[in-house]
Order: sequence, then C-alpha cells, then structure tokens
Amino acid sequence: MSTPSQAYDRPKVEGFTSSAGPLRVAFHTLGCKVNFHDTEGVASLFRRRGYRVVDFDELADVYVINTCSVTNTGAKKSRQSIRRAISQNPRAVVVVMGCYAQYAPDEVAAIPGVDIIIGTHRRTELVDMVEEVLETGRPIRAVEKIFKVREFEELPVLDFEGRTRATLKIQDGCNEFCSFCQIPWARGRSRSRLPERVQEQVERLAAQGFKEVVLTGVHLGTYGMDLDPPSSLAEIIRRIHDTPGLERIRISSVDPNEIDDELIDVVTGLPKVCRHLHIPAQSGDDDILLLMRRRHSVDQFRQVVEVLRARLPELAITTDVIVGFPGETDERFENTFRFCREIGFSKIHVFPYSVRAGTAAERLPGHVEHSVKHARAERLIALSEELALAFHRRLVGTVQEVLVERSSGPWRKGLTDTYVRVEFQDEPGSSPVQEGDLVSVRVDEAESDGVTGRLVDEVFPALRGTL
Repeated sequence: MSTPSQAYDRPKVEGFTSSAGPLRVAFHTLGCKVNFHDTEGVASLFRRRGYRVVDFDELADVYVINTCSVTNTGAKKSRQSIRRAISQNPRAVVVVMGCYAQYAPDEVAAIPGVDIIIGTHRRTELVDMVEEVLETGRPIRAVEKIFKVREFEELPVLDFEGRTRATLKIQDGCNEFCSFCQIPWARGRSRSRLPERVQEQVERLAAQGFKEVVLTGVHLGTYGMDLDPPSSLAEIIRRIHDTPGLERIRISSVDPNEIDDELIDVVTGLPKVCRHLHIPAQSGDDDILLLMRRRHSVDQFRQVVEVLRARLPELAITTDVIVGFPGETDERFENTFRFCREIGFSKIHVFPYSVRAGTAAERLPGHVEHSVKHARAERLIALSEELALAFHRRLVGTVQEVLVERSSGPWRKGLTDTYVRVEFQDEPGSSPVQEGDLVSVRVDEAESDGVTGRLVDEVFPALRGTL
C-alpha cells in the first residue's frame, strides 16, 4: 500500500501530482458546527499519517468534501464543491463524506471523478481507504446503514490550527424526525460520547491553551440518554467545569423541551458556563409547530425563557426560525413575528423553508410561494437586526470579558461569553494583546452586528447577574 511520502500514478487523466515530499490533502466543509468538528477529526488522522494539510484552493493530492443536506442550498453547494475539487486536479483522490453523501449516495456517485463515498460513519478508516485508492485506482463506496450504528465514533480533535475556541462534539444522531428534516436518515439514532472521553478531550484542549470549549452535537440536549448508566448534558458540564485552564464552556444548541431544572441550575449557576443559549424555536405559531412535529408549544418556550431570565437577566438567547413552512398563512407568520419580538432574541437565524425529498413536510398542502417566503424572511431578518442592536446597547458602559480571536493592525476582535462580537484597540504603551487572551473591554458603542470599546484594567466580575 502507498505511503504518504510517495507520489502516485493513477489511471485518470493527465494532471498534477506531488513529485516529492508528503502528499497534500485539502478539506472543504459545509453546514453546521458538527460537520466542522468532524472535519477537524479527519484532518488530525491525515496529519498523524504524514499528510500535509493545504488550503482547498490549492492543488492537492486528496480533496475531502464534508457535505450538508439540511437544505436544498446545502446539497447544491456540496455538489458544486465536489466538481470544483475534481476540476482543480482531475488526478486527485476525491472523497465525499457527511450528510449529503449519507442521504443521497447515488447522487454523489453520479458525479464523474468521485473516488470515495463514506457518509457519516467509518471516518476513522478514511486514510486507509485513500491509500487503497492511491494503490489500486478503484473507487470505494463505504456508506453504512446508519440506523444500525449504535456507538459514538471517536475521532481525534487535537489540532484546531489557527483557532482560539475549540468545538467538541459529544453527541451524534437524532431521534426526533421533525417533518421538515432529513437529519435522522443522514446521522442515525442519537448516541453519546462516553463521559470519560469527553473529560479527556477537554483536558487536552485546555492543556493546548484553548480557554473556551464549545460543546456540540446533532441533538445535544439528548446527550447521555443512551449511555449505561444514563447521563445528561448538565452532568457532563459539571464534570468538566473545573478543568484547569478552561475558562468558558459554551452550549451550542439545545431544544426548549430539553431545558430542565438541572440544566437551568448549571447555566445560571456555574461561572464558566457562557451566558448564551441557542434555543431553536422554528416557529412562533402552535399550528405550525404541530405540522413540524416539534415537541414544544409556544407557551412552553415562553415559560422556559421566563425561568432562565428570572435567574440570569443578562442571558443572551438566539434562535432558528423557518419561514414559509407549508400551511404558514399570513396570520401564522404574524404570530411568529410577534413571538420573536416578545422573546427579544439577541439574534434570529432565518431560514426560508426548503423542500427536502422524502420528508413528511414535502407532502403537506399549502406550500408557500417563493416570493412570499422571501418577503417574510426579509421582515424577520430586519427584526433580528433591531433586536440585536437593542441587546448590544444594553452593554454600552459595561465592562465585558472578551476572548480575543483575531488581530488586524492595532485592532483586535473577539467574543463575549454572550456571543457578542467586540472590536477594540491596544492601549498605547501597553503590551500587545495576543489571540487567545481573555481581556476586559469597556463597551463604548453598539451596532446591530456587534460593539466597539477600549481595553481596561478592570477585572470582569465573576458573579452572575451583574449586568
């Protein structure tokens, strides 16, 4: 079998191949934080075997496209990325993994030039598969029957090159079967990473200097339910909370019906847990929620928010909303619009409904015209900007702890624990602030997309409820 240091000669077409040195692998990821985490894990496997990771725009010997199928746009962009890789180097090994590859492998296989289709499982075997193709030139289709998969696939994620926050996937799969979604068929049943493995990864990431860890999953709120003995998201957060060097724990997304008293105690009571929750609403109308097969009502969502804000008034809450779902009348959309204004989200991620083949929603009556969906989306995006500005204005005059992520000349950019983007400058005569530093910034001005401020010597208050 070929080794990473060997050039190869494949019977495809004349084109570029490495003449010497380690083989080059390039990655392109579409979709959610879970996909980005999976890409990081696969990249770590290639690095361990001697491959050199290069930018996707560069000539490479291996291209890995981690695909998305959550919307038609995601699937379309996935196909475009596959064709782009093939055109950049027709002799390269082209790997297609991820949700679109799992859900529609025949569509992927119909694209000339694809060498490996692997879906959302068996990614730990990917380097071996690539080297088999390098040696034989024969394509590999390794898409598992995902509903038979019962154990969490351990991928190493230890590099996170060029990043200041580390995303750690602790759960995969989904048992919900919302009427608009293909994800259960792409990711399979819910399965959780063992608590000791989670703790081990967090300790390693903190030792590498990452001050913030983002816990993520396909359906994060179900973490631990499949384990023996059962665990929970709140329990795993408590377990990792006191890890030396770890300063922030961020919860990526959790459904409203999964926010119980235990999780509320963790979010509002533990100082390292970020004061930010992403709670997908999808709609603010009960009839639409029923058609979507969501497990919460508008009142249940409202009650969860009331309890959270009573305990932690400065909590930032972001959400997802689908507009133009089948059956969404003008009245039902207005219910959603009023609901979003009433809750006062700090940001709304707006998604015009996209028909996904094979889902229950595809067969529902009352599909909404594209122009109507677009107009509703524009209104909700405008409301999101209005609400974001209002939330950011609350920060003016306060001192916020900022994790520095980027530097550009004298300007530094970072995030508060409430997920607000901050820009500030180094103070004259002071030591330059470095990426990865946690600093105190007094907020002076607010815009809808973030705030600006100045570096101060004050220590950010560690107690909850100080805003």
